[in-house]
Amino acid sequence: MDLQHKRWLQEKFAEQHQRLIPVVAVADMFYACNKERKTDPIGYQVKELINKMDRDLLAEKLSLCLDGETAKSEIALDFGLTGCFYEQLQSLPNVERQQKMILVARAIISLTYQEKQKSFTQCVTDQAIGYLK
Repeated sequence: MDLQHKRWLQEKFAEQHQRLIPVVAVADMFYACNKERKTDPIGYQVKELINKMDRDLLAEKLSLCLDGETAKSEIALDFGLTGCFYEQLQSLPNVERQQKMILVARAIISLTYQEKQKSFTQCVTDQAIGYLK
């Protein structure tokens, strides 16, 4: 998607986009947290968390999974980045996606908290734009 089209979408759907961003962020965090910690027996996909789950229930599930950490913690941010990149790589074959996710995990470890925040914000923004199409 070119930059001009992305801007047009953001302007046209700015209000929806702003409402969607926190849902996408929480969905990414919960997805990766649940995948690692298995606090919920259901193996949700990010897309169904965003499109089908009640926002309050999703927030509650994230809170349970984070086990006392806040959504602003570095652990939650790491989960969010992992979930967001996993979603972006969803179309790749399984083996290739797993290889890329190893690289993503290494990159996340090397980032500062501020760099993680910036990366997560950009990833979620791009992801939310995709859901507005």
